[in-house]
Amino acid sequence: MPSIAGRLARLAAALGACLLAAACATSGQTPSAGPLASVPPTSSFGPALRCMDTLLLDHGVRDLSVAIEELADPSQRKAQTGARDVLVAAVSDMTQRSRAIRLIVADAAGSQAAASGATAGAPYAVTPQYALRGTLRTLDGGTIGLDLALLSRHDMSVVPGAATRNAALLRDGRVEFVEFGQPLAVPAAGLAQAQRALAELAAIELFGRFAKVPYWRCIGIGADNPAVGAQTQDWYDAMAARPTELVAYFQQQLRMRQAYDGPIDGTVGNVFKEAVVRTRSALGLSPEPKLSLDLFKAYLGADLAGLQARLRATVPAAATATAVPASPLTLQVASSAEGRRLARGEAVQLSIRPSRDAHVYCYLQDEKRQLTRFFPNRFRRDSRVAPATGLQLPGSMRFELTMNPRGVPETVTCFATERDVLAELPASVNGSDFQPLPPKATLEQVRQAFVKASGGALALDSVELRSR
Repeated sequence: MPSIAGRLARLAAALGACLLAAACATSGQTPSAGPLASVPPTSSFGPALRCMDTLLLDHGVRDLSVAIEELADPSQRKAQTGARDVLVAAVSDMTQRSRAIRLIVADAAGSQAAASGATAGAPYAVTPQYALRGTLRTLDGGTIGLDLALLSRHDMSVVPGAATRNAALLRDGRVEFVEFGQPLAVPAAGLAQAQRALAELAAIELFGRFAKVPYWRCIGIGADNPAVGAQTQDWYDAMAARPTELVAYFQQQLRMRQAYDGPIDGTVGNVFKEAVVRTRSALGLSPEPKLSLDLFKAYLGADLAGLQARLRATVPAAATATAVPASPLTLQVASSAEGRRLARGEAVQLSIRPSRDAHVYCYLQDEKRQLTRFFPNRFRRDSRVAPATGLQLPGSMRFELTMNPRGVPETVTCFATERDVLAELPASVNGSDFQPLPPKATLEQVRQAFVKASGGALALDSVELRSR
């Protein structure tokens, strides 16, 4: 019987049959003869994929669920399942530590199976937020191309800025590309290896653009490249056109650097302004509460570990003095059942309330004793909960929590910490939202991980769901 992940409400219709048109993709360039920069040959772009994994982790990218169909090839009679598998492998290699992206494989008929780290034998349950569609182009003269785009499953529209068009030329035992106007090359013994390299580069570019991380670093291209400058300008302008989006971006990033611990709500307050001033100073910019293009560029180009260390050294004395509250943090978790037994299949609502502003994380131990993190999640990524409003789960979020049909008791346990520690938890107790943790994971292991990450400043509460 499925866990909470197996009982998520279906959020959208099955994938349509149309394929990505070339007009949806961004402009690409076909390589030509000329001096070529060398990229390490291990697994084609292996080091670059590991670099991307680090960027996704450092920038707090997580809980992205993407359905991927077979890639179309107009020159072939049937879709290219093998090319899709190579793309799946590339994304898997790119998210080994960050667990940022979960791919769901979809066939032409719309049936889906878990992939890229899904639990073997688990039923498909989580309707992905995005669909990944693409066209593989095999041309004459050793040239191959790959067009990719991310589509919102809500209305199947292309996500702005999340489309790529890459081309490669196979010749003389290597495959050649042009990225940001700069030639690149990796060794390739044949067409299959060339397709693998093309898929890896396309995955780096597509998800780098989507997540707004400096992926050009991973393929050896500097921030002084004019095309990189144009890409950065486009990202900034798109966010600046929606000021709340720009503010929320920096709120999340400054929280990752432990310079800010307020809400991620796109609203400018005094605490956020002070964090911006400190961050600008740490980056060598003018100390003012201004979310400017130069701040965005400096942040993307920064050594984030070094930046965080400099920010930690400039914590205001007043903040240090009030860092340890007088009373311990407490947490209350209650269910809509209010102590009564639930009918099998009955939906339940949870009410979570910390004693003061805190970061909350909730897990379900299902009828198979498997653990699943279901908050924070793709519907609400901000873990911060205020005592005045509390948190309702599922509330308006698009999933359901119901009593399992077998009537076996289940347990919901929530943890509260003074600061956001999710990124500091080991993958064995963090995982992806709505996806079961490894079978041997226990609530005690999860608790110990939270104790270690929070330095002991932890509150927890549980509620048991019982059937009639």
